[in-house]
Amino acid sequence: MRSFLQRHGGQILGVLSGFDRMRFRGTLLRLASVGGMVHFLTRMGVLLKDFGAYADRMTQRLRRGVEEAAVAAGRPVQYLERATDKEALVQKIRAEQGVGKQGLIAVFRTIENCISYDIHRNRQTHKIDLQRRPRKCLHYYFYFLDTMFGLTQVRLQTWLPFDVRVVLNGREWLARQMDAAKIGYLRRDNCFACIADFEHAQRLADRQPRIDWPKHLDRLLGAGAAFPPRVMRGLSAVVLLDDRAERVGDGSGLPLGGVVEQAVPGADSPWD
Repeated sequence: MRSFLQRHGGQILGVLSGFDRMRFRGTLLRLASVGGMVHFLTRMGVLLKDFGAYADRMTQRLRRGVEEAAVAAGRPVQYLERATDKEALVQKIRAEQGVGKQGLIAVFRTIENCISYDIHRNRQTHKIDLQRRPRKCLHYYFYFLDTMFGLTQVRLQTWLPFDVRVVLNGREWLARQMDAAKIGYLRRDNCFACIADFEHAQRLADRQPRIDWPKHLDRLLGAGAAFPPRVMRGLSAVVLLDDRAERVGDGSGLPLGGVVEQAVPGADSPWD
């Protein structure tokens, strides 16, 4: 980088360092290990031989909630059968249909790799074991226009432990910051070809990592019509930036059992 700047210094208007895509992965920590899942099932009174049926009921409740909420928001879920440029499809939908209720643009579902649980019959011990291993399951992709970050993607795994992923576009976010600061710029695709005040723009970019991330990730996971409240209000707690939290919640002080209970209506909390 330094040699490039030295060779072309006379032609460079300025240098800006910042994020392109920002990805956050979240999971329900106490359900993310075999030991934690077995403890959860024990407290719920679920035998390992019944795990498959129990997990399927949880998944079906989650799916019904998502599908119903998407229809109510005017953006029915679209199934993607093969690899698709999702962002290009989102931009096409946005151009044709605009932005839906509370910023929702599109909801997709597709089969992708995941890490989940399965039952294994141990031939040595002649017992049933719970295994955590790579599998494939249905995932939902939510795309919506956030007032702060711009176009935002949330991916939700529909099998236990219901992992989520949040993807933000750091440059689109910076463009919104520069708009608010009245800094002129020329943007081409996802690049800035020119910025009127590079120094000010760099200060804005430097602030991005220092915001209250738990607060904003919680807000994104509960973003309006994109998510059915009973399903996602609890799951909004799964994006944690470290593993120091002993309890997770959505502002109501709910322990993990409350998260699972809200994610799966009708389930009794094992942690109360």
